[in-house]
Amino acid sequence: MKKNLFIIAALFGMLLSATSCQDMLETESNRQIFDPQLDQKTDSMFYTLGILKGVQQAIDQYVLVNEMRGDLTQVNQYTEADLRALANFSATVENKYDSAYVFYRIINNCNYFIAHRDTTLLTGSRNVSMPEYVQALSIRAWAYLQLAKIYGSVPFYTEPVTSISEANTVREKKDLRGIADALAPELAKYAGFEVPTYGDNIAVGQTNSGSNKRIDSRRTMFPVDLVLGDLYLESGQYTQAAQSYFNYLKTKQVPAEWYYCQPTFPEAIRRTLPSDIRYFYTTIATGVTAYSWERIFSMNSPNDVITYVPMAVNRLNGKTTDLPRLFGYDFYTTEVKVEQQGSMTRIYNYDKIYLLEREIDPSQSYLSLSGSQDYYYVPQSATTDAGNVNTLPAVGDLRRYNTFSYITLGDSAFNEMVKYEGGNIPIYRATTIYLRLAEAINRMGYPDAAFAILKDGLNRRLSTDTLYMRPETQEMLRTTIPFFSPENMETFQYNHGIHSYGSGYTEGVFSPYQYATELQKKLNELNAQFSIISDMGAITLQDQINAVEDLLCDEYALELAYEGNRFGDLCRLARHKNEAGLYGNDFGSRWLASKLAYKNPVVDLTNPQNWYMPFSK
Repeated sequence: MKKNLFIIAALFGMLLSATSCQDMLETESNRQIFDPQLDQKTDSMFYTLGILKGVQQAIDQYVLVNEMRGDLTQVNQYTEADLRALANFSATVENKYDSAYVFYRIINNCNYFIAHRDTTLLTGSRNVSMPEYVQALSIRAWAYLQLAKIYGSVPFYTEPVTSISEANTVREKKDLRGIADALAPELAKYAGFEVPTYGDNIAVGQTNSGSNKRIDSRRTMFPVDLVLGDLYLESGQYTQAAQSYFNYLKTKQVPAEWYYCQPTFPEAIRRTLPSDIRYFYTTIATGVTAYSWERIFSMNSPNDVITYVPMAVNRLNGKTTDLPRLFGYDFYTTEVKVEQQGSMTRIYNYDKIYLLEREIDPSQSYLSLSGSQDYYYVPQSATTDAGNVNTLPAVGDLRRYNTFSYITLGDSAFNEMVKYEGGNIPIYRATTIYLRLAEAINRMGYPDAAFAILKDGLNRRLSTDTLYMRPETQEMLRTTIPFFSPENMETFQYNHGIHSYGSGYTEGVFSPYQYATELQKKLNELNAQFSIISDMGAITLQDQINAVEDLLCDEYALELAYEGNRFGDLCRLARHKNEAGLYGNDFGSRWLASKLAYKNPVVDLTNPQNWYMPFSK
């Protein structure tokens, strides 16, 4: 009986989780998700919102389990015991973040909707239930992926559990590959299917500062092609993963847009900067809008964020998030003052309190990685980029200064982690998809194309550039993943390189950021640490693939830090390194363990079984 408590809990969670969705969208529904009729046209919307409410209830755990066990965070004197246990891999089934229940509640709600929804209801010629039906398939697959990434092999079922006797049934277990094999074929039938939408400027409540919080309902949904791509990528089916990600980018016409950082630096760094630094520059086209990278985390503008979880504006309206507080500020306050509370200082400013007793700090690994990046720029006085691309080696990647903005209030100065300051948690961003696409393309055997996503963007100019791209790579990008085909060229003609978001002018022949240079740096770094290459003059394609994968790992950290991906990313890359067997079938395990050694884990992380949390609830 005890081993099935998580299913029983999910059953009762299903009964209660969707009685009201007012904290996400303004509805008047009191319909419960446990309703065997499902015969009204409006049921689809209310049941989908109930499923998304379950995602709200799981999202803090999703972020914390991945970030506390990754290499971008570290604990401090204020960190609570459960977070410390995650960080050093000592978490037991008593840990409050060890709850399979929060994901099985989502799954059981999806199972019930899929099993009982009438998918033949029409309004005119439009099938009014299929968008939500497909969305339930997609969210269920996403939830199963999270379970498998956290726990390894997990009980798997696709029928709804509606009684205690059903909950007591022994369930087959599946790992990531088993889940992909079970769910991907059905999802693939709906590739390109539109997500449901209930409005793009919906007021969901007033924040404590008095401003209205609004959401775009489409951005709360999980596109089929992205979940499908994740299923394939996690299970090592690289071509299928790349095709799924590309299908979304093509169908939705999502370019890699142009972002730049112009942060507020600490005084010591600001004094070292040249007066003529230009934070963005392009030679590809004129009239292309450059966006501030920090603006992404408003979630609604510009267009980088595809899926996010909007949390309630206050505790009276629904489910709130604890993430802002853990990273150093209280989103749910209106006071403006400085207050001493024993040994702790709270600095209040407008609609949040800056907490000097934050519980999660950036790791030295993250700070060192960011600080080691060169910054490239063309001076404002230059009229051409030829011979004028300068390098600033001391500044580092500027996304670090936007991720942790430098704040000065009174006589106190500290960093604020901005990604959750609106009480929203990103799941999919366009940049996330381009990086995962690069990972898949790299493992397909095209490290030069993967690097192009970092350096230049797969754009019109690069389609005829052979500076570092092999002929077979150009052909692959015209056919298999056809960014360079005539029909797709207009959509992607102005794509930009992702590394440029924090490191400036990376594009083209005049930038010092070049494939051969960055590849050699990474090979030298890996060889110094692991002694894996005996002859550095005889680098193979497989050596390049492994090194570019590490460049992508770095870019994941620089771009997506603290968004809930990190430990899952490390495990996936380590698993694929093991499977490749290039430097032994345990190289990925040794690689992962070395990245996390500073945490002094209580388990041996060279053993993949120790990557998973104990299964409970």
